[in-house]
Amino acid sequence: MYLVTGGAGFIGSNLVAALCARGAEVMVMDRLRQGEKWRNLARHPIAGILPPEALEDFWATRPPLTAVLHLGAISATTATDGDLVAATNLTLPLRLWSGCAERGIPYIYASSAATYGDGALGFEDDASPEALARLRPLNLYGWSKLAFDRRVADLLRRGAPRPPQWAGLRFFNVYGPNEAHKGRMASVLFHKFQQVMRGEPATLFRSDRAGIADGEQRRDFVHVDDCVAVMLWLLDNPQASGLFNLGSGRARSFRDLVGSMFAALGRPADIHYIDMPADLRGKYQYFTEAPLDRLRAAGFNAQMTPLEDGVRRTVQEFLMQEDPFR
Repeated sequence: MYLVTGGAGFIGSNLVAALCARGAEVMVMDRLRQGEKWRNLARHPIAGILPPEALEDFWATRPPLTAVLHLGAISATTATDGDLVAATNLTLPLRLWSGCAERGIPYIYASSAATYGDGALGFEDDASPEALARLRPLNLYGWSKLAFDRRVADLLRRGAPRPPQWAGLRFFNVYGPNEAHKGRMASVLFHKFQQVMRGEPATLFRSDRAGIADGEQRRDFVHVDDCVAVMLWLLDNPQASGLFNLGSGRARSFRDLVGSMFAALGRPADIHYIDMPADLRGKYQYFTEAPLDRLRAAGFNAQMTPLEDGVRRTVQEFLMQEDPFR
């Protein structure tokens, strides 16, 4: 049995789908709350839904797990409740780390490219305490992810008990099916598709930096299937441990992303530019790109999905369908 935290969420539910397709038993730790988040799981034979507060009873009553994949988090880059973010993004993953170390269970967890801040220091997935100490995230979410990465590095440095395999994955800009529940934090592709379906133009933020044209802010957009492929590869290769970037390896502009969406829809591009919201000014990344050297050196050699192909598949196979869930 696998435990997937955040298993009803975006990346988590895609992972659950893949594990169930392998015939695995999957217990999901998540909160469904109000709304239709449950639809992300509706097609898959999960073992159950576990609330986070039931973790200790779960440890005590279940046979040893095959692995824990911790994808649950408060992922809003605009979050301001520091106590809640710390409890969810730092305290809970540390409990899971300790439980896995004690029981000899592999542990894969979600870090984030938000740990890199504005990118001025680069995007090198160096897990040394010294390299981690130099990073300056732009928001509370990024800080919480970096705080956990730093704690892991410190535990390793001290020779504390560790899981037999551990991997932190610094996800870049992930897109794909099963994002409807995320609201404002859903991918740009999801939001732009919704705009166009309402009969509106697709809007992008104007640039407020000299030398960067409107819509030419660039991010590393990675399809969720590639993220799942890396996690499955890690499960199949228990000798691979470490902190790894997880992106496509190539920065593309928001204009490229939206242009690919219009191409998938068979429509001419209709893009309007708007001012950036006040709460994002000074906290907005203008460039991200994931060096994949460490992941490749560990042995993962599958090619990442080109942006145009990933956008086309997401739009045509999911977003345009009557039932858009995986």
